[in-house]
Amino acid sequence: DAPPVAEPKPTLAHNLVLSAALMTETEFGGPLGVTAMMLGLPSVIWGLFLFCNSKEEGCPNYTALPDLSATPFYSHTAMGVILAWMAFLVGLWWIIPGTWAVGVKLPSGNRLQYKLNGFASGVVAAAVLAGAHAMGWINLVWIHDNYLQLATASIIFSTALSIALYVSARQRLSIPSPYLAKPGSTGVWIYDFFMGHELNPRIGNLDFKQFCELRPGLIGWAVINASCALAQYEEQGKITNAMWLVNIFQLIYVVDALWFEQAILTTMDITTDGFGFMLVFGDLAWVPFTYSLQARYIAKFKPGDLSALTVVWIIAVQIVGFAIFRGANGQKNKFRTNPNDPAVAHLKTLPTKRGTKLLISGWWGIARHINYFGDWVMAWAWCLPCGFDHIIPYFYAIYFAGLLIHREMRDEHACKKKYGKDWDTYCSIVRWRIVPFVY
Repeated sequence: DAPPVAEPKPTLAHNLVLSAALMTETEFGGPLGVTAMMLGLPSVIWGLFLFCNSKEEGCPNYTALPDLSATPFYSHTAMGVILAWMAFLVGLWWIIPGTWAVGVKLPSGNRLQYKLNGFASGVVAAAVLAGAHAMGWINLVWIHDNYLQLATASIIFSTALSIALYVSARQRLSIPSPYLAKPGSTGVWIYDFFMGHELNPRIGNLDFKQFCELRPGLIGWAVINASCALAQYEEQGKITNAMWLVNIFQLIYVVDALWFEQAILTTMDITTDGFGFMLVFGDLAWVPFTYSLQARYIAKFKPGDLSALTVVWIIAVQIVGFAIFRGANGQKNKFRTNPNDPAVAHLKTLPTKRGTKLLISGWWGIARHINYFGDWVMAWAWCLPCGFDHIIPYFYAIYFAGLLIHREMRDEHACKKKYGKDWDTYCSIVRWRIVPFVY
Protein backbone atom coordinates (compact mmCIF):
# COMPACT_ATOMS: atom_id res chain seq x y z
CA ASP A 1 0.00 0.00 0.00
CA ALA A 2 1.11 3.55 -0.72
CA PRO A 3 2.15 5.53 2.36
CA PRO A 4 -0.36 8.11 3.59
CA VAL A 5 0.19 11.59 2.25
CA ALA A 6 -0.22 14.53 4.60
CA GLU A 7 -2.72 17.07 3.35
CA PRO A 8 -1.31 20.59 3.01
CA LYS A 9 -2.56 23.11 5.53
CA PRO A 10 -4.85 25.79 4.10
CA THR A 11 -2.93 28.91 3.21
CA LEU A 12 -4.02 32.48 3.91
CA ALA A 13 -4.78 32.91 0.22
CA HIS A 14 -6.92 29.76 0.26
CA ASN A 15 -8.87 31.02 3.26
CA LEU A 16 -9.45 34.41 1.62
CA VAL A 17 -10.75 32.76 -1.54
CA LEU A 18 -13.00 30.48 0.51
CA SER A 19 -14.26 33.46 2.52
CA ALA A 20 -15.10 35.36 -0.66
CA ALA A 21 -17.02 32.37 -1.99
CA LEU A 22 -18.89 31.98 1.29
CA MET A 23 -20.09 35.59 1.18
CA THR A 24 -22.34 34.63 -1.74
CA GLU A 25 -23.53 31.38 -0.12
CA THR A 26 -23.87 32.21 3.55
CA GLU A 27 -25.76 34.65 5.72
CA PHE A 28 -24.86 37.96 7.35
CA GLY A 29 -22.24 38.75 4.71
CA GLY A 30 -20.16 35.64 5.33
CA PRO A 31 -17.01 35.63 7.51
CA LEU A 32 -16.40 39.36 7.15
CA GLY A 33 -19.99 40.19 8.00
CA VAL A 34 -20.15 38.04 11.12
CA THR A 35 -16.80 39.42 12.30
CA ALA A 36 -18.21 42.93 12.03
CA MET A 37 -21.34 41.85 13.90
CA MET A 38 -19.38 40.27 16.75
CA LEU A 39 -17.49 43.53 17.16
CA GLY A 40 -20.48 45.78 16.57
CA LEU A 41 -23.27 44.19 18.62
CA PRO A 42 -21.59 44.64 22.03
CA SER A 43 -20.87 48.24 20.99
CA VAL A 44 -24.60 48.76 20.36
CA ILE A 45 -25.43 47.60 23.89
CA TRP A 46 -22.82 49.91 25.38
CA GLY A 47 -23.82 52.77 23.06
CA LEU A 48 -27.51 52.60 23.98
CA PHE A 49 -26.46 53.10 27.58
CA LEU A 50 -23.69 55.67 27.14
CA PHE A 51 -25.62 57.94 24.77
CA CYS A 52 -28.92 57.67 26.63
CA ASN A 53 -28.22 57.80 30.34
CA SER A 54 -27.69 61.39 31.46
CA LYS A 55 -30.64 63.61 32.37
CA GLU A 56 -28.44 66.67 32.04
CA GLU A 57 -27.04 65.82 28.59
CA GLY A 58 -30.22 64.31 27.13
CA CYS A 59 -31.01 61.21 25.12
CA PRO A 60 -29.27 60.93 22.80
CA ASN A 61 -26.38 63.04 24.00
CA TYR A 62 -25.42 65.25 21.04
CA THR A 63 -23.21 67.65 22.98
CA ALA A 64 -20.16 65.54 23.82
CA LEU A 65 -18.81 62.02 23.77
CA PRO A 66 -19.20 60.14 27.04
CA ASP A 67 -16.21 60.26 29.36
CA LEU A 68 -15.19 56.61 29.10
CA SER A 69 -12.44 56.98 31.68
CA ALA A 70 -15.07 57.88 34.29
CA THR A 71 -17.47 55.14 33.22
CA PRO A 72 -17.38 51.89 35.24
CA PHE A 73 -17.80 49.28 32.50
CA TYR A 74 -17.00 46.23 34.59
CA SER A 75 -17.02 44.97 38.15
CA HIS A 76 -16.26 41.59 39.69
CA THR A 77 -19.50 41.92 41.65
CA ALA A 78 -21.53 42.18 38.44
CA MET A 79 -19.76 39.15 37.01
CA GLY A 80 -20.50 37.26 40.22
CA VAL A 81 -24.19 38.19 39.91
CA ILE A 82 -24.33 36.91 36.31
CA LEU A 83 -22.63 33.64 37.28
CA ALA A 84 -24.92 33.24 40.30
CA TRP A 85 -27.99 33.93 38.12
CA MET A 86 -26.96 31.23 35.65
CA ALA A 87 -26.25 28.74 38.44
CA PHE A 88 -29.56 29.56 40.16
CA LEU A 89 -31.58 28.91 37.00
CA VAL A 90 -29.68 25.68 36.24
CA GLY A 91 -30.53 24.60 39.78
CA LEU A 92 -34.21 25.38 39.20
CA TRP A 93 -34.13 23.40 35.95
CA TRP A 94 -32.68 20.47 37.85
CA ILE A 95 -34.86 20.60 40.98
CA ILE A 96 -38.32 21.66 39.77
CA PRO A 97 -40.41 18.84 38.27
CA GLY A 98 -41.43 19.21 34.65
CA THR A 99 -42.87 17.32 31.74
CA TRP A 100 -40.62 15.78 29.11
CA ALA A 101 -41.19 16.47 25.44
CA VAL A 102 -39.65 14.82 22.40
CA GLY A 103 -38.09 17.10 19.79
CA VAL A 104 -38.13 16.78 16.03
CA LYS A 105 -36.15 14.12 14.21
CA LEU A 106 -32.50 15.14 13.89
CA PRO A 107 -30.11 14.39 11.00
CA SER A 108 -28.70 11.60 13.19
CA GLY A 109 -32.15 10.01 13.26
CA ASN A 110 -32.52 10.62 16.98
CA ARG A 111 -35.18 12.59 18.79
CA LEU A 112 -33.92 14.38 21.87
CA GLN A 113 -35.90 14.78 25.06
CA TYR A 114 -36.39 18.21 26.60
CA LYS A 115 -37.44 19.02 30.15
CA LEU A 116 -40.19 21.63 30.21
CA ASN A 117 -40.39 23.56 33.46
CA GLY A 118 -39.64 27.06 32.23
CA PHE A 119 -42.86 28.63 33.50
CA ALA A 120 -42.47 27.07 36.97
CA SER A 121 -38.83 28.16 37.04
CA GLY A 122 -39.85 31.72 36.18
CA VAL A 123 -42.48 31.80 38.93
CA VAL A 124 -40.07 30.45 41.55
CA ALA A 125 -37.31 32.84 40.45
CA ALA A 126 -39.70 35.80 40.69
CA ALA A 127 -40.94 34.70 44.11
CA VAL A 128 -37.42 34.23 45.46
CA LEU A 129 -36.23 37.62 44.19
CA ALA A 130 -39.36 39.45 45.36
CA GLY A 131 -39.16 37.81 48.77
CA ALA A 132 -35.46 38.55 49.17
CA HIS A 133 -36.07 42.20 48.19
CA ALA A 134 -39.00 42.53 50.60
CA MET A 135 -36.93 41.06 53.44
CA GLY A 136 -34.10 43.47 52.72
CA TRP A 137 -31.62 40.71 51.85
CA ILE A 138 -31.10 42.19 48.37
CA ASN A 139 -32.00 45.47 46.72
CA LEU A 140 -33.23 44.95 43.17
CA VAL A 141 -32.60 48.63 42.41
CA TRP A 142 -28.90 47.63 42.38
CA ILE A 143 -29.55 46.03 38.97
CA HIS A 144 -30.72 49.37 37.54
CA ASP A 145 -27.79 51.20 39.14
CA ASN A 146 -25.23 48.68 37.81
CA TYR A 147 -26.83 48.14 34.41
CA LEU A 148 -23.68 48.78 32.37
CA GLN A 149 -21.46 46.54 34.50
CA LEU A 150 -24.01 43.73 34.28
CA ALA A 151 -24.24 44.17 30.51
CA THR A 152 -20.47 43.92 30.18
CA ALA A 153 -20.38 40.84 32.39
CA SER A 154 -23.05 39.23 30.21
CA ILE A 155 -21.08 40.06 27.06
CA ILE A 156 -17.94 38.51 28.54
CA PHE A 157 -19.78 35.43 29.79
CA SER A 158 -21.61 34.83 26.50
CA THR A 159 -18.36 35.20 24.56
CA ALA A 160 -16.54 32.78 26.85
CA LEU A 161 -19.38 30.27 26.62
CA SER A 162 -19.36 30.56 22.81
CA ILE A 163 -15.61 29.85 22.74
CA ALA A 164 -15.99 26.86 25.07
CA LEU A 165 -18.82 25.39 22.98
CA TYR A 166 -16.89 25.81 19.72
CA VAL A 167 -13.65 24.32 21.09
CA SER A 168 -15.56 21.41 22.62
CA ALA A 169 -17.37 20.68 19.36
CA ARG A 170 -14.13 20.83 17.34
CA GLN A 171 -12.44 18.40 19.71
CA ARG A 172 -15.29 15.89 19.84
CA LEU A 173 -16.85 16.06 16.38
CA SER A 174 -15.52 16.04 12.84
CA ILE A 175 -17.06 17.22 9.57
CA PRO A 176 -19.33 15.64 8.40
CA SER A 177 -21.27 14.62 11.48
CA PRO A 178 -25.02 14.37 12.09
CA TYR A 179 -24.45 16.16 15.40
CA LEU A 180 -23.10 19.31 13.76
CA ALA A 181 -25.25 22.21 12.61
CA LYS A 182 -25.12 22.56 8.84
CA PRO A 183 -25.06 26.39 8.85
CA GLY A 184 -22.01 26.31 11.15
CA SER A 185 -20.02 23.61 9.39
CA THR A 186 -18.49 25.51 6.49
CA GLY A 187 -14.86 24.93 7.48
CA VAL A 188 -14.20 28.66 8.07
CA TRP A 189 -13.77 28.85 11.81
CA ILE A 190 -14.88 32.45 12.39
CA TYR A 191 -18.14 31.89 10.54
CA ASP A 192 -18.75 28.51 12.20
CA PHE A 193 -18.00 30.06 15.59
CA PHE A 194 -20.68 32.69 14.99
CA MET A 195 -23.34 30.39 13.52
CA GLY A 196 -22.71 27.56 15.98
CA HIS A 197 -20.76 24.40 15.17
CA GLU A 198 -22.71 21.88 17.24
CA LEU A 199 -26.46 21.52 16.85
CA ASN A 200 -27.43 20.40 20.35
CA PRO A 201 -24.64 20.78 22.93
CA ARG A 202 -25.67 19.12 26.16
CA ILE A 203 -24.58 17.96 29.58
CA GLY A 204 -26.75 14.96 30.29
CA ASN A 205 -30.31 16.02 29.50
CA LEU A 206 -29.60 19.73 30.01
CA ASP A 207 -29.80 21.14 26.49
CA PHE A 208 -27.81 24.38 26.47
CA LYS A 209 -29.70 25.89 23.56
CA GLN A 210 -33.20 25.22 24.87
CA PHE A 211 -32.19 26.38 28.36
CA CYS A 212 -30.62 29.67 27.22
CA GLU A 213 -33.34 30.42 24.67
CA LEU A 214 -35.99 31.11 27.32
CA ARG A 215 -34.53 31.34 30.79
CA PRO A 216 -31.50 33.48 31.75
CA GLY A 217 -32.04 36.30 29.27
CA LEU A 218 -35.82 36.25 29.00
CA ILE A 219 -36.53 36.00 32.73
CA GLY A 220 -33.62 38.37 33.33
CA TRP A 221 -35.25 40.91 31.01
CA ALA A 222 -38.36 40.93 33.22
CA VAL A 223 -36.21 41.28 36.34
CA ILE A 224 -34.34 44.28 34.84
CA ASN A 225 -37.69 45.91 34.01
CA ALA A 226 -38.86 45.42 37.58
CA SER A 227 -35.61 46.92 38.82
CA CYS A 228 -36.21 50.02 36.68
CA ALA A 229 -39.74 50.35 38.09
CA LEU A 230 -38.38 50.12 41.65
CA ALA A 231 -35.72 52.71 40.81
CA GLN A 232 -38.42 55.06 39.59
CA TYR A 233 -40.43 54.49 42.77
CA GLU A 234 -37.35 55.12 44.91
CA GLU A 235 -36.67 58.42 43.15
CA GLN A 236 -40.21 59.72 42.57
CA GLY A 237 -42.29 57.96 45.19
CA LYS A 238 -44.51 56.38 42.53
CA ILE A 239 -44.49 54.15 39.48
CA THR A 240 -45.93 55.95 36.46
CA ASN A 241 -48.55 54.40 34.20
CA ALA A 242 -46.02 54.42 31.35
CA MET A 243 -43.69 52.21 33.43
CA TRP A 244 -46.59 49.94 34.36
CA LEU A 245 -47.53 49.52 30.70
CA VAL A 246 -44.00 48.56 29.64
CA ASN A 247 -43.54 46.15 32.55
CA ILE A 248 -46.94 44.49 32.09
CA PHE A 249 -46.76 44.22 28.29
CA GLN A 250 -43.27 42.74 28.30
CA LEU A 251 -44.03 40.45 31.24
CA ILE A 252 -46.98 39.07 29.27
CA TYR A 253 -44.59 38.31 26.41
CA VAL A 254 -42.12 36.54 28.74
CA VAL A 255 -44.86 34.54 30.47
CA ASP A 256 -46.33 33.57 27.09
CA ALA A 257 -42.95 32.23 25.92
CA LEU A 258 -42.42 30.25 29.14
CA TRP A 259 -45.98 28.88 29.22
CA PHE A 260 -45.73 27.68 25.61
CA GLU A 261 -42.16 26.47 26.04
CA GLN A 262 -42.74 23.34 23.98
CA ALA A 263 -43.46 25.46 20.90
CA ILE A 264 -39.79 26.43 20.53
CA LEU A 265 -38.83 22.80 19.88
CA THR A 266 -40.00 23.12 16.26
CA THR A 267 -38.40 26.52 15.59
CA MET A 268 -35.38 27.04 13.36
CA ASP A 269 -33.31 28.09 16.37
CA ILE A 270 -33.68 24.60 17.86
CA THR A 271 -33.94 22.39 14.77
CA THR A 272 -31.43 23.99 12.40
CA ASP A 273 -29.11 26.60 13.88
CA GLY A 274 -26.09 25.63 15.91
CA PHE A 275 -25.50 27.05 19.34
CA GLY A 276 -22.76 29.57 18.66
CA PHE A 277 -22.09 33.23 19.29
CA MET A 278 -25.19 34.31 17.35
CA LEU A 279 -27.65 32.59 19.68
CA VAL A 280 -25.54 32.60 22.87
CA PHE A 281 -24.92 36.35 22.72
CA GLY A 282 -28.46 37.01 21.56
CA ASP A 283 -30.03 35.00 24.38
CA LEU A 284 -27.77 36.07 27.25
CA ALA A 285 -26.70 39.65 26.43
CA TRP A 286 -28.69 41.20 23.59
CA VAL A 287 -32.20 40.32 24.77
CA PRO A 288 -31.98 41.44 28.41
CA PHE A 289 -29.90 44.55 27.78
CA THR A 290 -31.55 45.97 24.66
CA TYR A 291 -35.15 44.84 25.19
CA SER A 292 -35.18 46.54 28.62
CA LEU A 293 -34.31 49.91 27.05
CA GLN A 294 -37.86 51.26 27.33
CA ALA A 295 -38.11 50.63 31.08
CA ARG A 296 -34.68 52.17 31.67
CA TYR A 297 -35.58 55.19 29.52
CA ILE A 298 -38.86 55.80 31.38
CA ALA A 299 -37.12 55.51 34.74
CA LYS A 300 -34.54 58.08 33.66
CA PHE A 301 -36.37 60.49 31.33
CA LYS A 302 -40.17 60.08 31.68
CA PRO A 303 -41.29 61.22 35.13
CA GLY A 304 -44.94 62.00 34.37
CA ASP A 305 -48.04 59.91 33.69
CA LEU A 306 -49.61 59.45 30.27
CA SER A 307 -53.11 60.75 29.67
CA ALA A 308 -56.00 58.30 30.03
CA LEU A 309 -56.71 58.45 26.29
CA THR A 310 -53.07 57.69 25.45
CA VAL A 311 -53.10 54.71 27.80
CA VAL A 312 -56.26 53.36 26.17
CA TRP A 313 -54.96 53.48 22.61
CA ILE A 314 -51.57 52.01 23.57
CA ILE A 315 -53.38 49.13 25.28
CA ALA A 316 -55.44 48.70 22.10
CA VAL A 317 -52.24 48.41 20.04
CA GLN A 318 -50.92 45.77 22.45
CA ILE A 319 -54.18 43.79 22.35
CA VAL A 320 -54.24 43.76 18.54
CA GLY A 321 -50.61 42.68 18.34
CA PHE A 322 -50.92 39.98 20.97
CA ALA A 323 -54.16 38.65 19.47
CA ILE A 324 -52.44 38.17 16.10
CA PHE A 325 -49.25 36.78 17.66
CA ARG A 326 -50.89 34.31 20.03
CA GLY A 327 -53.73 33.39 17.67
CA ALA A 328 -51.36 32.57 14.80
CA ASN A 329 -48.85 30.69 16.94
CA GLY A 330 -51.56 28.78 18.77
CA GLN A 331 -53.18 27.78 15.51
CA LYS A 332 -49.86 26.62 14.07
CA ASN A 333 -48.94 24.58 17.15
CA LYS A 334 -52.33 22.87 17.31
CA PHE A 335 -52.14 21.99 13.62
CA ARG A 336 -48.64 20.55 14.00
CA THR A 337 -49.43 18.48 17.07
CA ASN A 338 -52.97 17.37 16.18
CA PRO A 339 -54.39 18.39 12.78
CA ASN A 340 -57.68 16.70 13.74
CA ASP A 341 -58.22 19.08 16.66
CA PRO A 342 -61.67 20.71 16.21
CA ALA A 343 -60.04 24.14 16.46
CA VAL A 344 -58.03 23.55 13.26
CA ALA A 345 -59.68 20.59 11.52
CA HIS A 346 -61.86 22.91 9.40
CA LEU A 347 -58.91 24.87 7.98
CA LYS A 348 -57.98 24.52 4.32
CA THR A 349 -54.64 22.94 3.52
CA LEU A 350 -52.32 22.37 0.57
CA PRO A 351 -50.96 18.79 0.34
CA THR A 352 -47.25 18.55 -0.54
CA LYS A 353 -45.13 15.85 -2.15
CA ARG A 354 -43.37 15.42 1.20
CA GLY A 355 -46.62 14.05 2.58
CA THR A 356 -47.24 17.05 4.82
CA LYS A 357 -49.80 19.82 4.50
CA LEU A 358 -49.50 23.60 4.50
CA LEU A 359 -52.19 25.80 6.01
CA ILE A 360 -53.80 28.15 3.48
CA SER A 361 -56.67 29.53 5.56
CA GLY A 362 -57.17 30.94 9.03
CA TRP A 363 -54.35 33.14 10.28
CA TRP A 364 -51.91 31.45 7.91
CA GLY A 365 -54.04 32.20 4.90
CA ILE A 366 -53.61 35.93 5.56
CA ALA A 367 -49.80 36.02 5.39
CA ARG A 368 -47.05 33.42 5.36
CA HIS A 369 -45.52 34.82 8.57
CA ILE A 370 -48.50 36.55 10.11
CA ASN A 371 -47.15 35.84 13.62
CA TYR A 372 -44.21 38.14 12.86
CA PHE A 373 -46.65 40.96 12.11
CA GLY A 374 -48.30 40.53 15.51
CA ASP A 375 -44.88 40.49 17.14
CA TRP A 376 -43.96 43.77 15.45
CA VAL A 377 -47.25 45.47 16.39
CA MET A 378 -46.52 44.60 20.02
CA ALA A 379 -43.06 46.12 19.62
CA TRP A 380 -44.72 49.47 18.95
CA ALA A 381 -46.94 49.12 22.02
CA TRP A 382 -43.79 48.68 24.11
CA CYS A 383 -42.15 51.80 22.68
CA LEU A 384 -45.12 54.17 22.59
CA PRO A 385 -45.26 54.72 26.40
CA CYS A 386 -41.87 56.47 26.04
CA GLY A 387 -43.48 59.32 24.12
CA PHE A 388 -41.99 61.09 21.13
CA ASP A 389 -39.25 63.25 22.62
CA HIS A 390 -36.47 60.95 21.43
CA ILE A 391 -36.00 58.22 18.83
CA ILE A 392 -33.68 56.08 20.97
CA PRO A 393 -36.54 54.30 22.80
CA TYR A 394 -37.86 53.22 19.40
CA PHE A 395 -34.64 51.35 18.66
CA TYR A 396 -36.39 48.07 19.42
CA ALA A 397 -39.26 48.57 16.96
CA ILE A 398 -36.88 49.69 14.21
CA TYR A 399 -34.32 46.94 14.80
CA PHE A 400 -37.04 44.31 15.20
CA ALA A 401 -38.48 45.12 11.77
CA GLY A 402 -35.11 44.32 10.20
CA LEU A 403 -34.75 41.17 12.30
CA LEU A 404 -38.17 39.87 11.30
CA ILE A 405 -37.60 40.56 7.60
CA HIS A 406 -34.27 38.74 7.75
CA ARG A 407 -35.85 35.85 9.63
CA GLU A 408 -38.65 35.70 7.07
CA MET A 409 -36.07 35.55 4.26
CA ARG A 410 -34.30 32.68 6.05
CA ASP A 411 -37.61 30.86 6.46
CA GLU A 412 -38.56 31.39 2.84
CA HIS A 413 -35.21 30.04 1.62
CA ALA A 414 -35.47 26.98 3.87
CA CYS A 415 -39.07 26.27 2.86
CA LYS A 416 -38.25 26.64 -0.83
CA LYS A 417 -35.55 23.99 -0.48
CA LYS A 418 -37.83 21.80 1.62
CA TYR A 419 -41.03 21.92 -0.45
CA GLY A 420 -39.81 22.81 -3.95
CA LYS A 421 -42.58 23.61 -6.42
CA ASP A 422 -45.19 23.08 -3.72
CA TRP A 423 -43.82 26.18 -2.01
CA ASP A 424 -44.27 28.18 -5.20
CA THR A 425 -47.89 27.03 -5.32
CA TYR A 426 -48.34 27.95 -1.67
CA CYS A 427 -46.89 31.43 -2.27
CA SER A 428 -49.29 31.98 -5.15
CA ILE A 429 -52.19 31.26 -2.79
CA VAL A 430 -50.88 33.09 0.30
CA ARG A 431 -49.34 36.13 -1.40
CA TRP A 432 -48.30 38.32 1.51
CA ARG A 433 -45.14 37.60 3.48
CA ILE A 434 -45.64 39.45 6.81
CA VAL A 435 -47.85 42.53 6.53
CA PRO A 436 -51.13 41.89 4.66
CA PHE A 437 -51.53 44.06 1.52
CA VAL A 438 -48.12 45.70 2.16
CA TYR A 439 -45.33 43.10 2.26
